[in-house]
Amino acid sequence: MQNTKRTFLKQSAVAFASLGLVPIASASSTSTSNSSQNALRDLTSSVKPISSFERLERIKKAQKLMSIYDINALVLEPGASMTYFSDLKWWRSERLTSVVIPREGNCFVVCPEFEVPTIQESINSDIAVVAWNEHQSPYKALAQHLKSVGVVKGNIGFEESVRYFVFEGIMNELPSMNHVSADPVTQGCRMFKSKNELQLMRKANEITLAAYNYVYSNLEEGMTGKDIKSLMNSAQTQLGGDGVWSMALSNESSALPHGTKKPQILKKGSIILMDSGCNVHEYRSDISRTFVFGEPSNRHRKIWNTVRKGQDIVFKTAQIGVLATNVDDAVRSFYESEGFGPGYATPGLSHRTGHGIGMEIHEEINFVHGEKTKLKAGMCFSNEPGIYIPGEFGVRIEDCIYLTEGGPQYFTNPPKSIEEPLGTIGPEII
Repeated sequence: MQNTKRTFLKQSAVAFASLGLVPIASASSTSTSNSSQNALRDLTSSVKPISSFERLERIKKAQKLMSIYDINALVLEPGASMTYFSDLKWWRSERLTSVVIPREGNCFVVCPEFEVPTIQESINSDIAVVAWNEHQSPYKALAQHLKSVGVVKGNIGFEESVRYFVFEGIMNELPSMNHVSADPVTQGCRMFKSKNELQLMRKANEITLAAYNYVYSNLEEGMTGKDIKSLMNSAQTQLGGDGVWSMALSNESSALPHGTKKPQILKKGSIILMDSGCNVHEYRSDISRTFVFGEPSNRHRKIWNTVRKGQDIVFKTAQIGVLATNVDDAVRSFYESEGFGPGYATPGLSHRTGHGIGMEIHEEINFVHGEKTKLKAGMCFSNEPGIYIPGEFGVRIEDCIYLTEGGPQYFTNPPKSIEEPLGTIGPEII
């Protein structure tokens, strides 16, 4: 073993402090009751949310794309795309609240009359409010406003998550219009991140990585998966993350990519697979780490090293102009040469090699076989080519990347070895 956990933690003290926490000397000798003594501090003061100006620029870009794809108006329901363009964070119910972007002019929000004051607190002044009362049709109100701004025919685009009854209600009021997918517009905007978006994603990843450092130094024999998740979520929250989540799988359960309901108890020699993330001003992190509580076996080390090589292959292959399928295919070719697979069969990599990420944890496009989209600057992906051995254990190491004109960059640098399994924060985005 190159370094013991105790030696690693001692050497990492300075790095831990820079991430907003103070490490505890040994996971095997520390009581979790001492966890509160660690200085977990908010790391988000250096970043700012997306400005109203940037949201208006997004709308202008959407309208340019609407001209290219011949879409006269675009309909959004509450969710990431609505927030992306309007900063309106709302919920879905039987009462329609919708943001509509016409090809020309200002966008508008359709909402219940009694919600107008609350809606106006969130939206930019350039967004009009079209209200409807309980005895009125929200779809008619939407259609009438579109007609008042000159949209009476042509194509109306629906964002992919719009519910069927909303789609049907609107189309019944607009019989002269044709419905089309809004994906070329919404994805054409959201898929390519600005510097501000990348900075927020880097901060979210910094928080999650700092929380991993904290959890790793506070593991104790006898902990359950629930204990570890609670520790991780608490740490991310104290470090400034919102919408925190985590998964902790140990022993044979780590061979199941999304876990099991079976109880899991941490013991000496247990392998632990964790997947965790949070958001900062709506932008997400997603990091997986796999480590051993105690001494890793040669089998653990071999599989862990194979997965890290898989990550390196992803990073090397994910260049501007490359088809997304090539990234996934390159990893599977390597894994097959090591005796795993073939394809998506286990023992091996049973899921896609990576997914798009931004305001949502899973966005288009994916590193998956058959995906013919070419990679472009501004795209962001997870890099997570795991190996799962049913009945034995699994290893997943996941770090997210963003593409520049010069190639991929990491938000968090992957770990060096199973003895030093945490990694470091990536370069500043300036």
